Amino acid sequence: MHDNAIIIGGGFYGCALAVFLSQHGHQVTLLEAGGDLMQRASYVNQARIHNGYHYPRSFVTAWRSLVNFPRFVLDFRECVDNSFEKVYAIARRGSKVNAYQFRQFCQNIGAPIRQAPVSIRRLFTPDLIEEVFIVREFAFNAAILRELMRDKLARIGVTVRLNTAAHHVEQAGRVRVVLSSGEALEGDAVFNCTYAQINTLLQRSGLPLIPMKHEITELVLIEPPPELRELGITVMDGAFFSTMPFPAEGLHSLSHVRYTPHDSWADTLDGYRDPYETLAHQPIQSNAPYMIHDAQRYLPALSHARYVRSLYEVKTVLLKNETDDGRPILCREDYGLKHFYLVMGGKIDNIYDVLTYLRQFISAAEFP
Repeated sequence: MHDNAIIIGGGFYGCALAVFLSQHGHQVTLLEAGGDLMQRASYVNQARIHNGYHYPRSFVTAWRSLVNFPRFVLDFRECVDNSFEKVYAIARRGSKVNAYQFRQFCQNIGAPIRQAPVSIRRLFTPDLIEEVFIVREFAFNAAILRELMRDKLARIGVTVRLNTAAHHVEQAGRVRVVLSSGEALEGDAVFNCTYAQINTLLQRSGLPLIPMKHEITELVLIEPPPELRELGITVMDGAFFSTMPFPAEGLHSLSHVRYTPHDSWADTLDGYRDPYETLAHQPIQSNAPYMIHDAQRYLPALSHARYVRSLYEVKTVLLKNETDDGRPILCREDYGLKHFYLVMGGKIDNIYDVLTYLRQFISAAEFP
């Protein structure tokens, strides 16, 4: 009989890990607290397939994005949207990198970049924008990606249990997962892939917390004016806002470094709070008017955008990276319990780094 693995969390990382383990001969059960897979952070994000440009102050993160980009585009081509031109504009004042530094950074990592044509440069306010570049970056359709993962899990025989919340884990020879219903499951290995809820499971299990910062974030969905419909635009690296296609809903997203976060806190021994409970009970008033008003200073056409609605979610990063561009993966083995693993990444294309890391010690012989 093959060794069995239990994966807690049905986001993209949990689904991809379930596929990986199943393909390596393990019997896999995937537990998801919600009514469907990939409903939270895997869906509520900018839907950007990174190619390094977003991280000029973290060479390692940028380089890994560049390396992973073509593989993700190939592996998940059914959900890739490359129908638009991707533009990065550098703010003239208040930016943490200038145009020369950004161009040099792109050339250093080997990311394609060229000056934007006049037809695109004239969309920006010249007094506020130093330079505008065309780059190679795509978007993904999160709804199609969910269907791809759902079909793949079914095809290879992964047991998926929806509306099944894990309450805590404990050692019982093997690793025991106690569900909120009181039912207990045992696995030869258990993987905590719950992203913002990683520490929630750890706290309930009496295990040390991982230093993390959480933000309640707002992703604004807009109908862009005609001149922006075929463009994805990021202004950096201080003002830092983005508007780009959100293929799952046929709209554009809008995010802003100042107005996207509504609340933030760090997990500490004295200050822990459940991120999803906080989101569920905190009244939020949309910052969409402020985002549009500020962004249109740099990109005047945004004044004609039509606000549709906002999506709210929890964004989580490792506390050590809250002030820089770094988005390293979190992979911990034997975390307090033998064969209990923690897995988290900050970007969807980080998945290959996770699988590369896990491949070092996940094999048919590794489980007892």
